[in-house]
Formats: sequence, C-alpha cells, structure tokens
Amino acid sequence: MFPVVSRSIARRAATHSIRCMAQKPPTPPKSAQAPPPPPPPSENQNQQSSSKDAAESAKDASKTPEVPREPMMTRQNLTSVPSLDFSPPDPKEEAQTTGARSSRDTLTSAEQQRQTMGRITFAILTVALGLGLWNMGREWDEEELKKKKLTRETDQSGRWDRMKTRVTEMFDVFVEPAWSELLPPPYPPPHQKPYTLLLSIDDLLVTSTWDRQHGWRTAKRPGVDYFLAYISQFYEIVIFTSQHSYTAMPVLDSLDRYNFFITHKLFREATRSVNGQVVKDLSYLNRDLSKVILLDTDPSHVASHPENAIILPKWKGDPRDKGLIAIIPFLESIAIYKPQDVRPILTAYQGKDIPTEYAKIEAEGKKKHIEEWQQNKGNTSNSFGSFFGLSSSRSAQNAPPTYLEQKRKEAQQQYQEEQAYINKNRDYLEKLLKQDQDMMAQMVPGNFWEALDQLRGNPPKALLEAKEKAEREAQATGQMPPSSGKA
Repeated sequence: MFPVVSRSIARRAATHSIRCMAQKPPTPPKSAQAPPPPPPPSENQNQQSSSKDAAESAKDASKTPEVPREPMMTRQNLTSVPSLDFSPPDPKEEAQTTGARSSRDTLTSAEQQRQTMGRITFAILTVALGLGLWNMGREWDEEELKKKKLTRETDQSGRWDRMKTRVTEMFDVFVEPAWSELLPPPYPPPHQKPYTLLLSIDDLLVTSTWDRQHGWRTAKRPGVDYFLAYISQFYEIVIFTSQHSYTAMPVLDSLDRYNFFITHKLFREATRSVNGQVVKDLSYLNRDLSKVILLDTDPSHVASHPENAIILPKWKGDPRDKGLIAIIPFLESIAIYKPQDVRPILTAYQGKDIPTEYAKIEAEGKKKHIEEWQQNKGNTSNSFGSFFGLSSSRSAQNAPPTYLEQKRKEAQQQYQEEQAYINKNRDYLEKLLKQDQDMMAQMVPGNFWEALDQLRGNPPKALLEAKEKAEREAQATGQMPPSSGKA
C-alpha cells in the first residue's frame, strides 16, 4: 500500500515542479541591475529561526507520514518535457538570411512590357507637345488678324511671341469675356442713337426683399419703368449685369415685356475676372468709349474704366426712393447737348451728388438765360410793372424756354405717345409675344434625333408642321395661291 502511495505522491510532486518552472518569469536582461543580497542574519536571529523551524517540523511530522524523496530532476531530464515559456525571443537571436534572391528585385515579363510601353507613351506625348507648341508659332491667319485688328504689314510678332500669345489665349477662356466684341456693330444712322447707356440690375433697377408673408421677392425700384421708357429715347440701352442669364432674364422680361426699350443684354459671361473680382471691361464693348456711360452700384465692377462710370448708392428697398428719377436730367442734358466726349464730364462729377450738383448748374443756366432775355428784349415791355416791383417775376414767366427745356418737352410728348400706343395695342402686342414664345418652344428639339437634324442644318419638325398648317389655312380662305410643290 505504501509504495503505491509514495509513487503517486512523487508523480504529483514532479508535475508540480514542472508547472512551477513553466510559470517562472523570464530572466531580466543583463543590463538590468540585480537586487542587492540581503544582509547576513545575526546570531540571535539564527537561533530564533532554528528553534522555530524545529517546532514546525515536529508538528508536520506528527500530522503527515514521512514520504521518501525522489531524485531531483536535472536539465537532461527536462529536455523531454514540452516548454510552456511564452516570453518574447531574445532580440539577438534574429533570423539569418539564406542568401536567396528576393522577388521584389525581379520583374515579370508583363511588368517589363508595361514599363516599356509607359516610356514609349511618355516619349510620344513629349514629341507631340513639342510639335504642338511649334505649330502655335505659325503665322496669323486672316480671322486672327481681323480679331486682333492687324494686317500682314503691321504685324511685327515673331514665332515665339505668336506661340506665347496662343498659349495664353487657351487659358484666357476662364478669365476673359466669351467674345472679343460683346455688341454687334452699331446700326447705320439715323437708327443708331449717338450714346450708349450701360445699366446694372442688382440694387440699381431692382433688389431682393424678404418678409414673413411672402419670403424672398424681387422689388422694382420706384420710377424704373418711367426711367427705361423715357431715357431710351436718347440712349442705346444695354443691360450689363454680373448675373447669369437664367436668373436675370425673368427680371428683364418683367421690366421690358415687349422689348421696346432695352436694345442688348450682357450677362456674367461678358465680364472679366481680375484678382477674383468681376470687372465689366468696356474695351470689349465694340463701341466708341467717348460715347459710353455706365451706371452701377459697385466700384469694383468699373475698375477698368472708372472715367466712364457713374456710381449710385445702392437701393435697399425704400418705396419713397427717388434716386433713379433724379439722375434723368443729367443724362438727358448730355444726350441733348451732344458733347464730343462724355468722360471729362463724368470725371468732373466723380465723388459728388450728381443730381444735386447738376440741379444747381441748371438753375444758374436758367437764371442767366432770363437775364440775357431781359437785357435784349424784355427791358421795355414791363416798365409799368417795374414801378410796383413785379417786373422780375413777370419777365421770368414770359421768358422763352431754354434749348434744354424745349428738347425736354419734346421728349416728354414722345414718351406720352409711346405709352398711349402701348395701352391701345396691348392685346395685339400680347398676341405677338405669345407667337414668339410658341416659336421659341418649337425650336427646342423634342428628342436626340431632332437635335441631330438641327445640327445638320435642317429646320425643326414642329416648325415645318406649323408652316404647312398656316399654308393650308391660307389656301382654304383663298388668301394665297396653292404652292407649286417646289421646296
């Protein structure tokens, strides 16, 4: 019985010792300092500890039977036991290279072909770019000479200058106006008005207002309808706005419903971009700048030609505003007296309240006109009234109107006649407007194939059908002879 128990106890003790060795923490690195050894115990401590050990061993002997000790396991015996040490390996024990060649240093045949094709493509693109730049230095053609207003004789540019100009023009599409001439050539006299008036939209003719009931709305400035209708007798009215056409056109259709007063419309694509600012460059206008006036509310818009500009305060939606009406006498006086160059006049009024300053000048001119008339013709006509001190007032009333007042009266009369004509024929004008809108709607292609036909130069199908319908109706009523069948 005892030998079996002793073997089992020995096996458990061996297993316990192996687990303790597996759970033993890894040895610290050599660089770490070992803790100092404990001081040697004194003689009294040795005697006390020996007496305690003897007492404890006596108690253990009385409780448990004595077990024969197994021989201590050596390092050779532990070689057959699997290691349970999970500590990181020693950094000095690094994997040694075998000397084999890495796959990263070699390329497959497909990769070599890709690299070769890449080099060939880069070389072809480089040669094509060089040939393209060389071709850009060619001589100007007739259209380019006409655009630059040059001739073969006056052109002194070399190949390098021509190439640099053409390369620059490729990138100017993002900052320059879409066309070199924003307006078509002027009409021949007497249809063309002598002066051109450029008008902005934002905060000059209209503004955006907001309230709780309606939200955002576009409000017309007080007197804007009268301003456009009256001043269009003297000027070629051109709307020059920094807005895009799809936002500005509904506003313009409301201001000039029948296209009576506004001659041309220029939008955002007609402006320049200078240092990120929108600029209305008048040099692209295709008009004599000595006869051009620009009304705006933003000084940065007229940075290229401030001598042609009149900067008015922004309208903020005040229903009692009269700023637009107040500028009319100044503009009509320029158109009536017809100066050779408007720029010195506009420069003289820069930084001033033009309506107020011009009203003073016109009042002085009127007073001088009365005084001259009194000296020449009116000094004997009111001698009886001068006795009562009434000669000056009566002579002023009887004085003939000035040249400016005569032309102003004629313009007022013409304005009233135009308004009477519009009111009388409003139904007919609405009918013509509806026909134009229907015609424009018919010009829009209905599908992809109709768009291709229009690109080839063929008229829209809906337009042809409308024309044939009109011809059949005319034939049915006998207003025109039947067609011969020829296209």
